[in-house]
Amino acid sequence: MLKNFLKEVISIVVGKPAEEIVDLLDGDKYVNEFIIAKKLDLTINQARNILYKISDHGLVSSIRKKDKKKGWYTYFWKIEVLKSLEFLRELVLKNLNQLKNQIKSRETKRFYVCERCNIEFNEENAMLHDFTCNECGEVFSAKDNEKVLKEFKKNEEKLENKLKVVDNEINLEKEKLEKIKMKEIKKVETEKMRVREESRRVQKEARDKLKKEALKKNLPKKEKTSFSKYKKSNKKESKKVVKSKIKKTSKKK
Repeated sequence: MLKNFLKEVISIVVGKPAEEIVDLLDGDKYVNEFIIAKKLDLTINQARNILYKISDHGLVSSIRKKDKKKGWYTYFWKIEVLKSLEFLRELVLKNLNQLKNQIKSRETKRFYVCERCNIEFNEENAMLHDFTCNECGEVFSAKDNEKVLKEFKKNEEKLENKLKVVDNEINLEKEKLEKIKMKEIKKVETEKMRVREESRRVQKEARDKLKKEALKKNLPKKEKTSFSKYKKSNKKESKKVVKSKIKKTSKKK
């Protein structure tokens, strides 16, 4: 149903022969304009003219990439599904409102017709023509609105049902876009968290390095050994202090 709606939109904007372009543009990725032209059996200029007309209504979006070898830009296109559905909704709503006005007019006013020329007049215009056709001189007859009203109301029901389906497709597309948006937000947040963790790790390594350098600077002048040897020498000195204390206590006894 969605693809049918999109084809209807393209048909309204640029004509029915161009509606096949929907099959190429209805996807998550942008499509090379040269591929579009080739698939539709058109020249690149013909394809671009169609795309530009659709773009004038905001129903497609594009990105461009520069050819590193040739130096020119190539455009890639994608249909904007939500905007296309909203465009269709506005048209359906407009037609529905016009039809409702016609129904109201038929229910409240009289109409006359020249049966020979099959020309219809409202009551005011019929009076201006003195209820006589200028073309053939035939006298107008009163129009039976029941048959017309029945057809109008049938069309009204079709348009109302179509509007409901279009609204449903719009809601589904909005949900789809919201999910994509949330996924992108989550991706960005995850990347931010990774960067923060990496920053903390780098900062911790820098602090540890500074501490080690500070300890090395505080080593005794006579001690020329490495930091690890300095730690070992401290242990030996502590053992000598303990032994001297034991000797002193034994002499006192």
